[in-house]
Amino acid sequence: MPVSVVRFNLVDPAGTPESLSARYRAAVEMAAYADERGVDTVQTEEHHGADNNWLPSPFTFAGAVFGATHRIAVTVSAIIGPLHDPLRLAEDIAVLDLLSGGRLVTVAGIGYRPQEYAQFDVEWKRRGKLQDELLETLLAAWSGEEFTFRGRQVRVTPRPLTQPHPLLLVGGSSRAAARRAARLGLPFFPSAHLPDLDLYYKERLAEYGTEGWTMMPARTTPLLHLSEDPDRAWAAYGKHFLHEARTYASWQSADIRSAVKSAATTVDELRAEGVYRILTPDACLALGLDSYVLHPLSGGMPIEEGWRGLRLFCENVLPRLKDLSQVGEPGQ
Repeated sequence: MPVSVVRFNLVDPAGTPESLSARYRAAVEMAAYADERGVDTVQTEEHHGADNNWLPSPFTFAGAVFGATHRIAVTVSAIIGPLHDPLRLAEDIAVLDLLSGGRLVTVAGIGYRPQEYAQFDVEWKRRGKLQDELLETLLAAWSGEEFTFRGRQVRVTPRPLTQPHPLLLVGGSSRAAARRAARLGLPFFPSAHLPDLDLYYKERLAEYGTEGWTMMPARTTPLLHLSEDPDRAWAAYGKHFLHEARTYASWQSADIRSAVKSAATTVDELRAEGVYRILTPDACLALGLDSYVLHPLSGGMPIEEGWRGLRLFCENVLPRLKDLSQVGEPGQ
């Protein structure tokens, strides 16, 4: 059965406090609906100081989703590790792990926007060392035992439910990120389909004598919206996808590798490129993907249109994906 994901970053370029409140509440309601319908994961992320109100607090959002759902996972992909206080983050993740029954997945990256570091008065040049400290502290903290942190003895309580610790992956597209994951025996989450980097990670696992695995995006990982009339939807809502694509591209330097990186400057270019796709249910099913990533509120998409797309997927695609996955199983 392919993995199904609903992504939320709560972008709203013209957002007012009132419209943002409605968008946040709608996202939680969509997550509850997706949970009931059998979607596997809600995915969210972290950015700060964005003009378009990009979600800055993914763990708070995750807590709201967990309170409204029963089985769906929440993947925070990714946090900007060096911007977090290690001890406080260890506590927050432990509480969310207990609250959710072990449904939180955290991907820790180092980000790519110096202005976010400046906003929190964190030195950009120290981001690698700070990331090492963060990851090492989380692993020590979740043991429940005392350990040394910045020269003093500390202990973090309560211990999380998931043992030996909540699911924590190291994200990135560099060899430094792969080495860091291998050294700590943590899973690696490349930011794009990077087989050479996966091989490098496995070589470092052997070198360090640790164990780990890779959660790598497929070669093609489009962001999806469903519509019975894609031409109409592109004409009416393509500007929202383009806004998000242009914002994301403006933050990334040429050497950044991402599964959702776009070079489009117009809606027509974006549609032809295929990073964002608006599809009928039948066309969506025909993709034959390993993972289906729905993005119902992309770039300030109107809430009612987001609901239409999500319902089309959950009612007209997801059941058929399940039926297809059962073909060929014993007894079928």
